[in-house]
Amino acid sequence: MIYTEEWVTVRARAAYDQGRASFTIRPERSALLVIDMQDEFVRPGWSPYWVPAATRMAPRLRRLIERCRNADIPVIWTIFDDTHLGLDRPHALRYLPHGDTGWRRPAPAEVWEQMGYREDEVLIRKPSYGAFYDTPLDTILRNLGRDTVIVTGTLTNYCCGTTARQAYERGYRVVFGADVTATDDESRQEPELAMLRKGFALVLPAEEIADQVSVPDPASAPRDLEATAAKRGPS
Repeated sequence: MIYTEEWVTVRARAAYDQGRASFTIRPERSALLVIDMQDEFVRPGWSPYWVPAATRMAPRLRRLIERCRNADIPVIWTIFDDTHLGLDRPHALRYLPHGDTGWRRPAPAEVWEQMGYREDEVLIRKPSYGAFYDTPLDTILRNLGRDTVIVTGTLTNYCCGTTARQAYERGYRVVFGADVTATDDESRQEPELAMLRKGFALVLPAEEIADQVSVPDPASAPRDLEATAAKRGPS
């Protein structure tokens, strides 16, 4: 067979647009990563790095967090913070447009209060975009016996996307939340999802992730029961 330019382009486009990894989520082998849902990115108007789309999707992510807790899936939080006097941060950041505002954190970074972080859950303070860079995340996941990570949070095409790629390169199965990640320019969301969909991750909406977790949402139970009863009709 001769592979024409048209053939390879159509094949690539299909993988970017509709590609789907062939594994399913096994709750007993999974961990939920909540990336950088902290004040400077999610608290409205608090910093020049505010991501409005992250604030809007936060309630949906909060619901997924609860579903994972109900399924005994560990929830691991990360914060992008000033660690080790900044000496563990990639040196080139200072030259890039991303860091040109002059804004500084007034105190150590914290998870946005409305996200419901719990003290009995792991919180990792990281010095750069990826959650595996100079952190104990890999060791923590292996000690938990987890080989699948569900990536959520912000920013989609920075910390979340970098974390997904780092996890893939370390042999993890990666699930990426299509509507429980967000970035500062929403036109950049789908291009990043397309890249991950084709080569790095199983990209799913939160509802499908929750369905594969397979633990019913207690809040939806009455509605489910009513729907079942209505289908059966009077006894």
